[in-house]
Amino acid sequence: MAIDFERRHGVAAAGPAALALEDGRVFRGRAAGARGIATGEAAFCTAMTGYQEVVTDPSYAGQIVLMTFPLIGNAGANATDSEAAIPRARGLVVRRFSRYTTNHRAEESFLAFLLRHGLPAAEDIDTRALTRHLRTRGAMRAALVTDERAQCGDQELAALASAAPGLIGVDLATAVSRPTPERVLADGRCEPAPAGDPFAGGAGPRLLVLDFGVKAGIPQALAARGARVVVLPATTPAADILALAPAGVVLANGPGDPEAVRPGIAIARALLGRIPLLGICLGHQLLALALGLGIEKLHFGHRGANHPVLDLETGRVLVTSQNHGFTVVPRGGRAIEVTHRSLFDGTLEGFRERALCVRAVQFHPEARPGPHDASPVFDQFLADLAAAPAARPTGAPCPAVLT
Repeated sequence: MAIDFERRHGVAAAGPAALALEDGRVFRGRAAGARGIATGEAAFCTAMTGYQEVVTDPSYAGQIVLMTFPLIGNAGANATDSEAAIPRARGLVVRRFSRYTTNHRAEESFLAFLLRHGLPAAEDIDTRALTRHLRTRGAMRAALVTDERAQCGDQELAALASAAPGLIGVDLATAVSRPTPERVLADGRCEPAPAGDPFAGGAGPRLLVLDFGVKAGIPQALAARGARVVVLPATTPAADILALAPAGVVLANGPGDPEAVRPGIAIARALLGRIPLLGICLGHQLLALALGLGIEKLHFGHRGANHPVLDLETGRVLVTSQNHGFTVVPRGGRAIEVTHRSLFDGTLEGFRERALCVRAVQFHPEARPGPHDASPVFDQFLADLAAAPAARPTGAPCPAVLT
């Protein structure tokens, strides 16, 4: 039986709201969630569900997310589906929030979830027109206003958007990374990593995940496959990583401009050729930069759970979950083997460098939210570990790596 969570929690949307873009376009609607002003880059997500995972994905830090599907919130929210402890998106824009929650796993309405976490949101926005505008004009800075200031004129609201910081040149990944190491258990729970050997106890390959804004689903997927998984802060020195004697290292997803994540690039470069590496999303881009390849900002990015990717090794088409605004350009640097291409725009979605035991994908194999077509990436990486030689000592030369 449908339960009216909105009436129970008293979170009915009320009052005006406006989303202003830096080019002067303003979209008006009704306020929901928290009241106030949020600024960031406007980005649209084509996922039909998984909205709780979307707003809590650290890769959305610095962004105001527009959901293209017209009805959001019917599955409610719960304590287990979040990808981080708190929402990382700056704000949320939808056509309509569901007033009823029917999913048996729901513990609160999505509107109550947004209000509890202080996330500004707006509904009754013409999301179709907004999406078409962003597709044509490209991603741009925006201001989401959900209090009485939403009644201001278009020019004043657009000035708020123009004053917002963009994503270029900003290291958001280090800002959202966890401060201390954590161990991920087979059931998905996290606990502080033991001092000394954080892998102590248990069996399975020893895997380190560098947290550039990692979604909870990535280390959980690895732990579910029998690996002992420890998640480290983004700025952990390469020498400390190698000193823990892992079987492999995963450079995780995260937000923002990869070229601004200088510590991550340096760590990736120091690890190349010394240990098997898997890059996911931002981690894929950091590995590319470490190899001397290029990065470009996409016109409006890839975000959603329905992006088709061609696996060039098998000929299969994978429907994937994605969230990125930059792409790798294989120019200059070290020669790589391109393994995946986007069937939307042909951009590079995956590569390998076999001599250095590097595998990287732009999409999200943990599929939260999204289909599970790409989940074999984790199995392939674990197979890489079994076939790889022992890791090189911290100070050993690695002549195959670019200097």
